[in-house]
Amino acid sequence: MRTLVKRRRTALFSALLLPVAALLGLAMPASSAGAAGVTAPSDVPAPPTGWTTAFSDDFNGAANTGLNTSDWLYDTGTGYAGGAAAWGTGEVETDTTSTANVYQDGSGHLVIKAIRDGSGNWTSGRVETQRTDFAAPAGGELEMSASIEQPNPASGLGYWPAFWALGAAARPVAATNWPSIGEYDIMEDVNALSEHSTTFHCDVWAGECNDPDGISSGLQACSGCQTGYHTYSAIIDRTNASDEQLRFYLDGALTYTVDQSQVSASVWAAAIDHGFYAIFDLAIGGSYPNKVCGCTSPSADTTSGAAMSVDWFAAYEKAGS
Repeated sequence: MRTLVKRRRTALFSALLLPVAALLGLAMPASSAGAAGVTAPSDVPAPPTGWTTAFSDDFNGAANTGLNTSDWLYDTGTGYAGGAAAWGTGEVETDTTSTANVYQDGSGHLVIKAIRDGSGNWTSGRVETQRTDFAAPAGGELEMSASIEQPNPASGLGYWPAFWALGAAARPVAATNWPSIGEYDIMEDVNALSEHSTTFHCDVWAGECNDPDGISSGLQACSGCQTGYHTYSAIIDRTNASDEQLRFYLDGALTYTVDQSQVSASVWAAAIDHGFYAIFDLAIGGSYPNKVCGCTSPSADTTSGAAMSVDWFAAYEKAGS
């Protein structure tokens, strides 16, 4: 729980950072006032002046209960019906609605847990916001943020936790229009490295975003991210129509930027200038962990039962001026 002293220190930290960011022409995450430390905040941070909270969830349901399906959609199986097999990434788990895999813990967290059965088969969870209209309006901004503790397995080969967003047009057609409709990955880690990467996907396979790899930060240090809660954020900034940006933050500190000028105007607009929905999932195996390890994951000794824990999620929007 946050104490009053922690709130005052955090407020001071935010007060110092925000004017500096303004001088540099950067928008800080709307949630930066609640993102200064590794202690999980008990409340969703309020938006600063000029922003509104489009949606939030602090996962305060009773222990061992599922999510509110008015707000959240469970993905099940190994891919969208009519879409690519193994979610298009080669991951090996089967996603379920079971509270063994996806549940609220009674202490204000969403938990997604990966479990291997006696036959070596894995189950896990993947959930999406029902809403697909989280968008940066023309001249405005969108932020998606979440406070997350990464899985901390003893042997983590193949673990692949992620917090990311897909363009709204993906849902009606089982993401068969990927990557043109846009995807941005706010937090991914693989193989329990206590690192994280951020990535922008767009255009066509092997197109302007170099997909399937995308325009990516690559894995970056994320000290303590498996043993404490950290805030991962992305801001779509459309305040300058000729220089829009996608920026990524860890605990309020800028970690990576993708500029509109890195791709053609039409590709950028198709990937960014529309609504999105957020996704949390914990994959096992697949292309990213395999690429990093130079092997096939998971292994026989990969630990079963490790989990990603989400303290809160919020989407904030700022209207165009």
